[in-house]
Amino acid sequence: MQEFDAIRPYSDDETGPAIQRLLNDQEFLDMVGRFKSPALARWAPSLLRFFTRRWLASHFGHVTEVDELQAGLSGYIGELITGTTTRVTTSGVQDLSKDGAYLFISNHRDIVFDPMVVNYLLFQNGLRTTRIAIGDNLLANPVFAEMMRLNKSFIVRRNMTSPREMRDAYILLSGFINHSIANNENIWIAQREGRAKDGLDFTDPAIIKMFYMSCKKSGLSFAEAMNKLRIVPVSISYEYDPCDGDKARELEAKARAGSYKKAEGEDTEQIMKGLTGFKGHVHVHFGAPIVDAPENAKELAALIDHEVHANYHLHASNLVAYEKRGLHSPGIMDAEKIRESVVTAGNWSEDDMQVARLEMEKRLEACDPDIRPYLLDMYANPVQTALNANTSENTPD
Repeated sequence: MQEFDAIRPYSDDETGPAIQRLLNDQEFLDMVGRFKSPALARWAPSLLRFFTRRWLASHFGHVTEVDELQAGLSGYIGELITGTTTRVTTSGVQDLSKDGAYLFISNHRDIVFDPMVVNYLLFQNGLRTTRIAIGDNLLANPVFAEMMRLNKSFIVRRNMTSPREMRDAYILLSGFINHSIANNENIWIAQREGRAKDGLDFTDPAIIKMFYMSCKKSGLSFAEAMNKLRIVPVSISYEYDPCDGDKARELEAKARAGSYKKAEGEDTEQIMKGLTGFKGHVHVHFGAPIVDAPENAKELAALIDHEVHANYHLHASNLVAYEKRGLHSPGIMDAEKIRESVVTAGNWSEDDMQVARLEMEKRLEACDPDIRPYLLDMYANPVQTALNANTSENTPD
């Protein structure tokens, strides 16, 4: 693993020392303290820091292995998930084998919660948790970087300008992913760089091409190399997105000004909001492993997209947004056709729909008028892609 030192997560040998560094880091203790007791963090930060360190040391100070840390965290992650959702459901996981490893390619809604809920469900079903791909933009904060590498995260470099530097970085990343799968380590990676803030989940073929870059000299064809990775498309759907207003503001700013510059600490703020904010019902679908991959990246990306869209669990919030958008957008399916195509499959009652309408109105009213169409789109777009994927003419050959 030495060749991957620049990007890999911490090993067992590094786990204990990393935990001890965090236990002596004031910023980390304050972060955990604010999470557990916001009121005490304001009025008695030093006292809270003392008790936080003592609590963490008693629960994790003895941990020296990655798997031991994952097992120790599972109960607290379960509490966090339970406290911020009405329920979490899953499908397809029962068909995955405990033998070998998978490359989970997922749509991306939330920076940390997406891979966290995937790993939680894998762990609950007796499968190994994943090594998580994260952008190096999330490592600006040294404390967060330490936490991520402890949590089996590996680094994807971004914003490179030199073609040679980009090629070398992608070959290294490709080698790490293929090495991990060959050594029975599951991988989670988003289907494209960054979150799909507009609710349109499409795989970037460049990511698929990257998987093959380290295999070209092996003699394997593209399809053979992809089959060895055992790619599993994953669909994650949230009834409500805690960061929907922030995403809508960013989309509006990009549409109006052509670009959007994040404020300092914005990623960290959205990580905390995504973790602690209300999400309603969350569903995760694990697709069937792709064992007969096509011979090029574009076709494989389209196959992954079809699986993500066709198995995306639509919520009443999605339908309500689609209905509202349809009132103002010619050509979009009318409400009655939506009900026939989507509501029956979702088994929603009129009470469910009314609750969702009230909640959506509240979220729209909290936004400036210019931002509201973007918020509506992020909930409505998954309905359109799901409907497209479930019609025969849009099914890949």
